[in-house]
Amino acid sequence: QVQLVESGGGLVQPGGSLRLSCAASGRTFSNYAMGWFRQAVGKERENVAAISWSGSNTYYAGSVKGRFTISRDNAKNTVYLQMSSLKPEDTAVYYCAAKFSSGDYYYRRTTNYDYWGQGTQVTVSS
Repeated sequence: QVQLVESGGGLVQPGGSLRLSCAASGRTFSNYAMGWFRQAVGKERENVAAISWSGSNTYYAGSVKGRFTISRDNAKNTVYLQMSSLKPEDTAVYYCAAKFSSGDYYYRRTTNYDYWGQGTQVTVSS
């Protein structure tokens, strides 16, 4: 089992920044690819960013590319999502997820992932 705990969400004005963190425990963190997803009210959960176990390979959804940065620190068992130039449409609950991966790949689908955090709310509003 892998336990994931997100933090760093909150209320921010448009154009502002937030950094989300996801702390993992329970298994060897470096064996897992990680992803950040979000779900807005009335919408399906969507992948916004993903990262391979080494951090060498990353993916961004088109809606966040150039504004969000995913990174990980395997020594701290933590994955981050740095969000900048935030827009009201970024408002959602943000979830991190983990998938055991023997290869240095990222994964984009919700069904790929084995473990999920409880989510953290991000609200972008003036």
